Amino acid sequence: MAGRCPLVEDSFSRLASQSNVYGLAALEGGEGPGGLLAAALKGKVIYFRYHDLRQRLRPVARELQFTYIPVDAEIVSIDSFPKSPPQRGLVVGITFIKDSGDKASPFLNIYCDYEPGSEYDLDSVAQSCLNLELQFTPFQLCHAEVCIGDKPETVFLLSGNDPSIRLYKENEGSHQFEEQPVQHLFPELQDLPSKYDDDNGGSGGFGGQLRPPLPSPPPSDRGSAPLPCTRSVLWLDVCNIPGAGQRITAFGCQSGYVRVARVDQASRGVLQSWSIQQDGPISKVLVFPLPSELGAGTAQDGDAIAAQGYSVLVTSTIELSVVYRDVLTNGLGDQLILPASDQYDSVLCALVTDVDFDGAREILLGTYGQELLCYKYTGAAGNLPGEFRLLWTRRFPSPLLSMLYTDLTADGLCELAVVCLKGLHVLQLGTDGPVHPGAASGGSGTPSPAWGGGRVTRLRKRTLKTTPASPGLDGGKTDADLDVPQPVATPPSPINVCPASRRQPWLLW
Repeated sequence: MAGRCPLVEDSFSRLASQSNVYGLAALEGGEGPGGLLAAALKGKVIYFRYHDLRQRLRPVARELQFTYIPVDAEIVSIDSFPKSPPQRGLVVGITFIKDSGDKASPFLNIYCDYEPGSEYDLDSVAQSCLNLELQFTPFQLCHAEVCIGDKPETVFLLSGNDPSIRLYKENEGSHQFEEQPVQHLFPELQDLPSKYDDDNGGSGGFGGQLRPPLPSPPPSDRGSAPLPCTRSVLWLDVCNIPGAGQRITAFGCQSGYVRVARVDQASRGVLQSWSIQQDGPISKVLVFPLPSELGAGTAQDGDAIAAQGYSVLVTSTIELSVVYRDVLTNGLGDQLILPASDQYDSVLCALVTDVDFDGAREILLGTYGQELLCYKYTGAAGNLPGEFRLLWTRRFPSPLLSMLYTDLTADGLCELAVVCLKGLHVLQLGTDGPVHPGAASGGSGTPSPAWGGGRVTRLRKRTLKTTPASPGLDGGKTDADLDVPQPVATPPSPINVCPASRRQPWLLW
C-alpha cells in the first residue's frame, strides 16, 4: 500500500490558458534564487520566482513580454540555459506556431542580451530576439553542453514532426545562433530511422523484438494538417558522464522506438548503440545512475564507467513505464517494470531525483489521470531480485503536464514545480520530511541523531500576505502589477478525465 506524500503545496499560479508537456523551463545562473518560465499555449509566458520582501520570501508570478511572438501564436516549447563559462549570459528559446490563415507558420525565437550588465536581466533578454522560421512543426526544445576543443559550449537541440534533430549553436563572431549539421557534434542523432526498419538493437547486440507497424491514428480535429511522422522524436535526453569525456544519449519516438547511444566526446565516435521497439508513443526518456547490484568494478572488460550503473527510464502513453538497468553493460536487455504505472491514464512527465533527501533517488511520474506517483528502488535481498516499489501517490486537481526539481529559494533545498492543466503548483518538503546531512545540496550520507534521526524540521521560510507592498518590487512594479500566488488549502474537485481509449494521446504534442 502506498504511503503518504512528504511534499506540501506552497503556492499555485493560474495560467491564462493551458500549457503542454514542453511548457516549463528552469532559470539558472546569475545571482540570487532561481526562477521558472511557464508557457501557456496562447502566447503567454509566466515568470515565477520567490522575492525577498520585508525579510520574508513570497512567491511572485508575472507575465513576461517576449518580443516577436504574435498575439495569435501558440507556444509549443520553451527552454533556457546559462552560457558555459567563461561566457556570461542567459539564453531563452521559444518555439511557436503562427496562424497565417491557410497554413501554420512555425518559428524558433532565441533571446540573448549581449549588453554588459544586462546578460541576466530577463526583461532585457526578452527584448533581444533572433527570429528563425522553421520548415517543420517543432516539438521538444532542449539544450546540451559539448566540448569544442578544450572549451565547453551549450547548444540547442530541437525535434519536430519529421525524423530529424536540429542543432543551433552560437556564432561567436556574429553573436547569433545558427543551425549547424547535427552530426558534427552529435553523430548519434544523424540518420534517424524514418520507418519501421529491421535493426536488431544496434551495435550493442541488445534490443527488443520488433513489432508490426502501429495502426494509423484516427483523423485529427485540426483540419487537414498532417499528423506527426511515426518516427518523430518526442523526447531527447543527453547525459554527460562526469570526468569521463563521454555521454549517454537517449531518445523516444512517436512510434515507440527507443534508441540509446554511448559516445566519446573528443573523437565524436559512437562507442555503443542499442534500440528497441515498444508498443506506444514514448512520452519521456531519462538517463540516470542506479547503483549496480554487483557493485563497482564488476562491469564487463573492467569498464569503470559501465560499473556506475547508468540506467534509462522510459515512459509510455499507453503501457507500463520501465527502467532499462545498467545499459552500458546489459544494453536494453535488463528491464524493470514500474508497477501500476499504467493505471492512472497516460504518463506525460517524469523526474529522477532524491525528492525526500534520504540519499537515494526516487522516480516521479506525472499522469493525465491527475496522479503523481513516486517509486523507490529496493535492492536485491537473498534470492529476491531488486525492484521498484510504489512509495506514495498524490492527487492533483487537473492532469500533470510537466515537472522540474530545482532550488527556487537559494536555501540548498529544492522545490518541485508541477505544471498542470490549470496552472503551476510549487511543492516543498514538509516540516516532518526525511533528510540527512549533505543531502541539502544533493550530497549523500547517512542519517545522524544530531539531525533528529534523519528527520528535518524545515521551518516555513515565508508568510504569505495579500496586502500591497511598497513600490519598486520586481523592476519597478508594485504588487498591483503582480500576480501573487496564494497558499492552497483544499484542492478543487477533480475534473472529469476521459479514459485513454476515448482520447488521442498523440494530440497532446
